[in-house]
Amino acid sequence: MNILQQLNTEVSTTLTSLFSIAPTDIIFQETNSQFEGDITLVVFPYLKASGQKPEQTAQAIGEALIANTQLVQEFNVVKGFLNFIIKQSVWLDYFNDSLNKSLELPSTGKTIMVEYSSPNTNKPLHLGHVRN
Repeated sequence: MNILQQLNTEVSTTLTSLFSIAPTDIIFQETNSQFEGDITLVVFPYLKASGQKPEQTAQAIGEALIANTQLVQEFNVVKGFLNFIIKQSVWLDYFNDSLNKSLELPSTGKTIMVEYSSPNTNKPLHLGHVRN
């Protein structure tokens, strides 16, 4: 299970415990480069169930995730957006798992030839380089 799927599960559990809702569609997006964070949760769909302002709802979700999960190190709230900072140990585990998985190609018994171009880097590329 990748980090986004784990976070999706944890957020779903948190929303159920905090606001007694079973979210069907949790919306994550890339964190704006102006703000600190690895991934952002859009909080607006849960405002009706929480009965609070966007900032208060996001703050409650963030605090619950830090208290109850091992994924989130910190969070920050920007209006109706909750920016998560994922723990470094989670990233390291993810990369180690990816590294340990070996790439196995099915054997067809056929020889495979891979071509690549190696143009001179001191000269401009031209249409002949695309030929390969």
